[in-house]
Amino acid sequence: MVRTEKISVAMISYNGKKYIKEQLDSIFFQLETQDEVIVSDDGSNDGTLNILEKYQKTEPRLRVIKGPQRGIKKNVENALKHCKGDIIFLADQDDIWKPNKVERVLQVMKEQNGALVIHDAEVFHDNPKEITMESFLTFRNAGAGVWKNIWKNGYIGCCMAFRKEVLEKVLPIPDSIEMHDQWIGILSDFYFGKSVFLKEALLSYRRHGENSSAMKHYGIPKMIRNRVVFLLRFLGRILHIC
Repeated sequence: MVRTEKISVAMISYNGKKYIKEQLDSIFFQLETQDEVIVSDDGSNDGTLNILEKYQKTEPRLRVIKGPQRGIKKNVENALKHCKGDIIFLADQDDIWKPNKVERVLQVMKEQNGALVIHDAEVFHDNPKEITMESFLTFRNAGAGVWKNIWKNGYIGCCMAFRKEVLEKVLPIPDSIEMHDQWIGILSDFYFGKSVFLKEALLSYRRHGENSSAMKHYGIPKMIRNRVVFLLRFLGRILHIC
């Protein structure tokens, strides 16, 4: 059956020349003609833009836009603002999508009538065939629920896809919160019901020096501060204060 829904893939890039072509190849392999990939580049100076420009010459579905250079959250927001699809996938520049990722996510989203789906990921360092962690969701003790994820975030942006109705609730993303994926997941849970957690690894998550913070815990003072700030911004948004 021909898919009529349009997919937007929102990716941010910054000095990702080592990995970005492999990731784009894994994404475009499973997209259709009506889909799009939006890459918001935040000032790369390592040749990433050259790679993207070459890719655009043969791939009209790729759109590269200039990032705001105000940090990761605002770069994600910039990419999301340009998405025109019915369903939006978040993507990092350095991971690798499994060949059935889009098909499975859309299937589960339809079967369970979910507004947001988050799937599992396997973790590797240098070689995608040498897996160092089988389940990122298990590592994060991930699951749906507003208060659960305010206390301990289980949302992983690169594993998320959501309907455009969610996007209307999450933008703009507050500057003061720590993580955009937590913001998107919790607001989706609040407005549209619990998100669907799919215990299938549909992504190879590349761990290296630039992204290793995703695997670490902050100190207690910062953890408390992050929770308080997030709660205040969350309450402000749902009460239409900010």
